Amino acid sequence: MTQKLQAARVFPHRRVIGEELEARNWTQPDLSEIMGRPSQTINEIIKGTKQITPETALELSAAFGTSAEFWTNLETSYRLFVARKQNQDEPIARKSKIYDMAPIAEMIKLGWLTKTKSVDELEQQICTFFDVSQVDQQPKLALNLRCSQHREPNVNAQLAWAKRVENLARQQNVETYDRQKLVQAIPELVKLSVEPVNVVRVPEFLMGLGVRFVIVPHLSKTYLDGAALHLDDDMSRPVIALTLRYNRIDNFWFTLMHEIAHIVLEHEGLILDNLDDGDVDEKEREANEMARNWLLAPSDYDRFIQQTQPVFSEAKIIFFAAQQLRHSGIIVGRLQREGRVPYSCLKKHLMGVKNELQDWIDVAQRDPSKSIIAMMKRSTDMRKARPTPPSELDSTHMIRDDRDQ
Repeated sequence: MTQKLQAARVFPHRRVIGEELEARNWTQPDLSEIMGRPSQTINEIIKGTKQITPETALELSAAFGTSAEFWTNLETSYRLFVARKQNQDEPIARKSKIYDMAPIAEMIKLGWLTKTKSVDELEQQICTFFDVSQVDQQPKLALNLRCSQHREPNVNAQLAWAKRVENLARQQNVETYDRQKLVQAIPELVKLSVEPVNVVRVPEFLMGLGVRFVIVPHLSKTYLDGAALHLDDDMSRPVIALTLRYNRIDNFWFTLMHEIAHIVLEHEGLILDNLDDGDVDEKEREANEMARNWLLAPSDYDRFIQQTQPVFSEAKIIFFAAQQLRHSGIIVGRLQREGRVPYSCLKKHLMGVKNELQDWIDVAQRDPSKSIIAMMKRSTDMRKARPTPPSELDSTHMIRDDRDQ
């Protein structure tokens, strides 16, 4: 096999001509005068922006007492070096642009993209994912972003997450959407919050009302809890997405009802929510208030607060939750958020729901071979298999003690 030989060192024009001028104590104007060329032309030749033509090579050879071939060879070697460097830098520059566009490594890890060494393949995958013709093109997403008040989010990562939500939602087959039917179904929906295992029923409950529902894990530095949008800005094609960033039953239900409120209130655009921010604008204030009122009747909750404060015992919380047909974690979560109960207290009521929803995470449709009943039974069995808490942490024991006191 013949090995391709390349020059070990390539000298730019300015170095070679500079050494010749220095050896003779000449300046660029001196060389310009000797060759009968304008000073600007000599300057461009020295900088390498103007090529050394055969005629220029003859003039330089006469001026410096060298062969014309020396200058033509210098020019050829330098141009080859520049061309090779540009060819080497191009894939790096293209890849850099792609990595600026989205969190590529995380998307590959999640299976949204396929790992490849080919820049062309990676570029094509990104264009397909964002539904654009080239990486310079802005994705067609109507954005209504809210940035965290405490942390600056990575907007490109938020866009990637939102596009994943949209891509999965487009694959779902749902019933025809009717806003009035959705509003009428809210009381039945929130009744499911009485038991953690019931969250398994939520996705298909919403799809039966024409609302697409997806769960997409949050990406690093997105700080998102959920989103509400309409496919192609069509108000008859609503989408709700959750991240399960906080794996707690109270966060699941409040985020869900908050996003449903955006849909019912017909807020336009893609609304990405970090619910740590609270009432940052009128739309969020409306959605927060509607979600709170759906989960707990305002008059009942106000009465509970008046009759129970300042000490919110576990027994009274459980009793009120049973009256409302809600899980106790929803009451505890709200009390904690309002500063009525320390975050360190009653944490056992803030049960996780991710295990119940694992068949819905980052997919458009759940596995049809698994029935809802089977999924609920699996979840119940998993909870039963967990270690039993000591008697001092047992709710029944604490309720009895509270009643005796």
